[in-house]
Amino acid sequence: MSATVRTATPADDPGLSALWKRCFESPHLAALHALDPDRHRHTFVAQNDAGEGIDAVVVYVPRLIRDADGTPQRVGGIGSVATRPEARGQGLVRRLLVAAERTMTAEQCAWSLLFTGTPGVYRGSGWQEFASTYTEGTLAASSAAGAFRVRDATERDAVEVAALHHAYNAKRPLSSLRAPEDWAVRVPAWYGPADRSLVAEDTVSGALVGWVVAGYEGDGVEVREFAGADACLGPLFAAVASRGRAAGLTRARVRIPVTPGVRAALPALLADARQVTEHVGMARPLHASAESVRATVTAAGAVHWYGDCF
Repeated sequence: MSATVRTATPADDPGLSALWKRCFESPHLAALHALDPDRHRHTFVAQNDAGEGIDAVVVYVPRLIRDADGTPQRVGGIGSVATRPEARGQGLVRRLLVAAERTMTAEQCAWSLLFTGTPGVYRGSGWQEFASTYTEGTLAASSAAGAFRVRDATERDAVEVAALHHAYNAKRPLSSLRAPEDWAVRVPAWYGPADRSLVAEDTVSGALVGWVVAGYEGDGVEVREFAGADACLGPLFAAVASRGRAAGLTRARVRIPVTPGVRAALPALLADARQVTEHVGMARPLHASAESVRATVTAAGAVHWYGDCF
């Protein structure tokens, strides 16, 4: 079975949607794809030469991501990678990655970033794994009080939440600069509606001082993002724990860099915190040096929030 590698056209959109629907339980991929006005020339497909449609796809998503010094750099995110089950094992993704690398380099991407549970697919094409950590443990039964009111976020909080996010990540390596369309489409796609997150208000001024996103799945809670003042983390974590216990959950995982403030607040969420290392991120230098890319992905406090996934 042979296939021709080319860039996508608008006529491919139905076929791409069908392929992603077949390979993933992510109905929002087409909406994320539509965020890039240059998406068709950033989408690389393997067209089946026997007329059976698209065998495989790789999408390059241009993003502004902060380097080790906090300076935004153009980075090529690789995502929405899919292959028809009947066409697997033919090296199609590797061929598509070559085409993506060529375009990312021509468009002055400093480096490329992806996240995967199958790193072997990408190692031979020049991407290298890097370690990241999360904290997990038994869901705590304690509560935390303080000078903050914790409540469900609403659409009316959008401007203040975006400002909190920007300030919290202003110099954070590996974090993305979010545009308005990211807040409108990308963040809700990965996190769900606004009311699935919590905010903390100062009880005196009424100002929004913290925002946390958590998922409640399986037997555990996963804290996926935080922005704001460390002082409000205890009450926010306690509220997350309360929701988890009410749902009958027993475990929790925290994907927030462990600063002293985070460490002090963890007992409000975890009864027996332990740190876990994983290797799901992969990076490939393009115009940047390998040393500078490694410095970014291994920097203290570096995090690529789940809501910025490609």
